[in-house]
This record gives sequence, C-alpha cells and structure tokens, in this order.
Amino acid sequence: MPRRSSYAGTELVAEVPTLAKRERQVVSRKRVADHGEVYTAEREVTAMLDLVKQETTRIESRFLEPACGKGNFLAAILERKLRVVESRYGNSQLDYERNAILAVSSLYGIDILEDNVSACRQRLFDVFERQYNSLFKVAATDHCRTAVKYLLQRNIIWGDALTLKTASAKPQPIVFSEWSPVNGSMLKRRDFTFHALLDHGAMRELPLFSDLGEDVFIPTPVKEYPLTHFLKVADVDCQ
Repeated sequence: MPRRSSYAGTELVAEVPTLAKRERQVVSRKRVADHGEVYTAEREVTAMLDLVKQETTRIESRFLEPACGKGNFLAAILERKLRVVESRYGNSQLDYERNAILAVSSLYGIDILEDNVSACRQRLFDVFERQYNSLFKVAATDHCRTAVKYLLQRNIIWGDALTLKTASAKPQPIVFSEWSPVNGSMLKRRDFTFHALLDHGAMRELPLFSDLGEDVFIPTPVKEYPLTHFLKVADVDCQ
C-alpha cells in the first residue's frame, strides 16, 4: 500500500516498492545460485556512473563490463555518449554516423550466459537505433546499422571473465578488438587476447580501456587489420 504524507499543504504519495519491482533485478533463484546473477537497479547504475561522469560523456572513452548481464551499465553509458554525439553532430549525418559508431565501438562486455549476451547486444543496438531513426528518419542507412551490429557482435562476448575464455562448446581465449579512428573516416582494428591485456597486472588499468599516458602498457596484438572505412568494418571478415 502507498504511504501518504503532507508537506506545506501539499499531499505527497510515496509508493512502497512492490515485490514485483524488486524482483526485476533477479531472473530466477536458480540463476542467482548458479551464477550469482543479480541485475543492478537503474538508480544505482546512475549513481555509479555519475562518479565517473566526465568519462561517460567522452565519445571515445572505453569501458569494459566483465559481467555485463543485459547491459544495464553499458546501455546507460551509450545513452550518455549518444546525447553528446547528437548535440555536437546532429546536423550532419556523416559526422553523426562516424561518431556514433566510435561511441559504440568503445563499449565492451563479457557475460557467461548466452541469453544475456544476445539481450545486451540487442539492447545497445536499440539505444542507437532509436536516436538514429529519430534524427535522420528515411535518410538512415542499413550500412550504418550493419556496422553497429558488427561492432556489438565483436565487443559483447559470450565468455567467462574468470577463465578468460569463451563459453562455447570449445572454449577459446577471449579476443577483444581495438577500434581506433584514423584520418577522420577510417578505423584501425587490432585484436588482443584478454589474457595479454591482463598480463600487465590485474591491479593496474587495462591498456585497451584507459588513458595512462607514458605509463600505459602496450601489449602485442594477435592480429592487425588494414585501415577500413567506418561504414565497412563488417566487410573485413568477409575478405
């Protein structure tokens, strides 16, 4: 039942959180027992991201969520980044697409549950798609949508952040792709194993996800790719 109180002659209604609302953070008791899965509530997500607010509004600032679930943190970060992209580049479709793709490429996630990975990818795409369509409507292109979907496929990984391997039937080392803008419309892709990124020391910043200046450790990539136009990143694997 709601609690009611009054202040300065105005009646306020404060609704006690219902059991149903609280349990949105939990899919099932079994998943909690098996995987410790409890989603972070929106209020806590906002409060935690506000602690690093400046980074969440830098378009190129990279984030890794090693237990991303359905993307509560990553979706909130992407929304913040895309608001910045819209405010700066909303009047130019090409500039918007370039920077929106850069924002998407900066987000990384791992989850041990395959359905969470699929849901996270779709959720992040939907965040992008809503704003993209609202800004450019019929001018919005499938080339841009395909690039975003490909980046999410590469960056949101079905795996185990403890074993550093994928969670497929035949586990392989987790590989992350670094996407760096070059000469405006080009992207440079370099692939790194998660293990190599951690070799520098678990207590230090991951080099792919930080700006440490002279102190940054640069691991050796397992593969490098030629410069590619930002709208054609998905074509590289087809070559």
